[in-house]
Order: sequence, then C-alpha cells, then structure tokens
Amino acid sequence: MTTYDFDTVVDRYGTYSTQWDYVQDRFGEAGLLPFTISDMDFKAPQGVSDVLTTAAKRGIFGYTRWNNPDFKSAITNWFASRYNVAVNPDAIVYSPSVIFSLAKLVEQWSRPGAAVFTFSPCYDAFINTVTSNERLLIQENIDHGVDWKHVEQVFATEHPSIFLLCNPHNPLGIAWSDADMRRVVALCNAYHVAIISDEIHMDVVRAGTKVNSLAAYFSELSVPVAVITSASKAFNIPALGVSYALIPNVLDREEFLKTLKQKNALSSVPYLGMLATIECYQHQGEWLNQLSAYIDANFSFMKQYLHNELNLEYQIPDATYLAWIDITPLGIPMHQLQQTMVTKEKVAIMDGRIYGNGGLNYLRYNLGAPRTKIEDGLERLARAVHSLQVNGGESNAQDSF
Repeated sequence: MTTYDFDTVVDRYGTYSTQWDYVQDRFGEAGLLPFTISDMDFKAPQGVSDVLTTAAKRGIFGYTRWNNPDFKSAITNWFASRYNVAVNPDAIVYSPSVIFSLAKLVEQWSRPGAAVFTFSPCYDAFINTVTSNERLLIQENIDHGVDWKHVEQVFATEHPSIFLLCNPHNPLGIAWSDADMRRVVALCNAYHVAIISDEIHMDVVRAGTKVNSLAAYFSELSVPVAVITSASKAFNIPALGVSYALIPNVLDREEFLKTLKQKNALSSVPYLGMLATIECYQHQGEWLNQLSAYIDANFSFMKQYLHNELNLEYQIPDATYLAWIDITPLGIPMHQLQQTMVTKEKVAIMDGRIYGNGGLNYLRYNLGAPRTKIEDGLERLARAVHSLQVNGGESNAQDSF
C-alpha cells in the first residue's frame, strides 16, 4: 500500500490563491500565515495530476457533456461504497459550485421575503447567499446543542420555506446522527419545509465517526429535497469547478436543469474538473483515508497544545478539517487578539463572528495543512495571547477584522 506524504510544504504563492496571495483583502496586511479559507495546503492526489496531464497533452478542451455514465457511476459508486447509500443516477445533476446550487434552489423553492432556517454559527456564504436573494435567514444557535423543541416552535410560528442543513456542520464539525436526521425529516414533512443538505464536508471525518447523508432518507421525505456536494473539499480540487446535486424528484430536477441551461446558459461541464472528480471517486479512496488520519493527528496535536500553552480545553469535532476554538476563558476581546495576531504575529485566523449567531469569541482555524504550519500558527496564536495577558489586554486596536 502506498504511503502518502502530507508533511511536505508546498509553496502556494504565485498561484492566485485566495488564502495566500490575497489574504490582505480580508485582513488588511499581506504576507500573513493564513488559516482562513477552507481549502487545504496539500497537493491533490497524484492520480489527479496524472489524469490532467494526460488530458493536457491530448490538447482537446471542447464543450463537454456531464450527463454521461462515467461521471454518474463514479458518484453512485462513491455513495454506495463510502456511505452504503444507493443513489439513483437519474437524480444526479451537474452544477459549477455548491453555493451556486444553493442559490438556485433557494430561488426555486421560496419566494422573496420567505424565511430560510439554518443552524448557526454557519458558513458565511449561507448568510450572504440567502440574504442577497432577498430571503430572511433564521439562525438557530446550536453552540450548546440543538433544542429540537425550540426548532419545532420556530417551524410552527415562522413557517420557513426551506431548512438549509450543513451536513456535517461547518464550523462546529458536527456529524449528524441517524436520530438527528430522522428528526429533520419528520419536522420538514410535518411543516412542509423543503430541505437542502450541503454535504461538501462529509468525506473528512474522524476515525470511527459515522456520517448520514440525507440521500439515505429520500424515500421518507414528502417535501422538495436536494443534496448539494462536490469532491472539491476532500481532495482539494475546488479550482476545477465541478460540483453536483442529488435531486430525486423529476419535476424539481427538470426545473433546476432548466434554470441551469436556459436561464444561466450553463450546459457544458469543465472537462478537467469532471476527469478529476471521476479519478478521485474511482481511485483515491485510500489517499482520502490517509488524509483523514493525518488531520485527526493534527487535531490531537492542537488539543494538547491548547491545553499545555493556553489552558484551553478543546473538544475535537466529529468532522471537517476546521477547528472551532472558544477563546472566552482567555478573557481577551476578539478585536484585540485579532489586531495582535495580524500586526505583530503575522498570522490570519478567522474571527467567528462572520459565521453569524453564536460566533462571538470563537476562532475558526484550518487544520488542512502540514504539521509544521499547524505548529507555527499555534505558536503565533499563543504568543499573541501571552503578550496581551502580560499587558493586561490593553490595546488601541479597532474592531475591523
């Protein structure tokens, strides 16, 4: 069995990287060590590079059809082998990105002014996409767990058109249990609320964790439903521009495709992205297994470091490569910590407030990177904290991050 290398540091500068080359756009300074955007600092599997190199040498990059048996069977086989879920290949539709799918399904299943329900803190693109489409986003804070009775009260009083589920949850890293999923199904059926399940983080989970795709419950649902996902997070190929949705109802699916093709003129899939997706799903399962084990070890390292250096008791999440760190026990205002990290320690770690309700006093820290980078970032964080504690937290910093 091949042992894959996740320790080698790859220089990402000069690749137009959002996380590295353009960190100044969000943090006001260039040259920061970033733990921000949720892509990884690992190379994609070598098999992906090989497939793309072969295609590049062939030199054919014409219009390409996504509705073909190789693309669809790669997806159905992945769900069957990885999650024991049978997916009808007819349910599969291409989309250029998960958030594009989200935007179009929000338009399809709700009217302007309608309510969309989600758990928060949540991925900030959820907030921007829903509100920019003139819908009301209802955020249910789950930092301390889900109050299912309160969720039902919200459904009964606010009448949301859509339940937007992040499965597993970003940024909390919750892998929803079968019992949780059945609660979601029952509530949405009872109150006739459509469900969109963003499952892009489902492939990166802690050892022994079971995940439950909403696709396993399609037959139990009597409301509009879709799973939106991609190989891009797990295999670090978001720049290749391929995602897909699972939409079991034929009329819902035809309407989505009409929007894709007729309204938005998107009928051709990026050829290289489709090849990469097929390669990942068909041949790179073991690479993903080793990646997940490496990230598990990164979480264990961080947990011990935070305990030893900052006296923080951190709980490792079920899934994702994103840590959600509560800095409340440090007694340091977030704006002061951000200012010190950026201006003195030259490190960029996301302020949890951008993720909506429940994000106050949290940092979202990307662990999808070689251990040396993780250690470097934690040391910079610790130095920032210690310097503020020594100085009594005094700072003239403005809350601008």
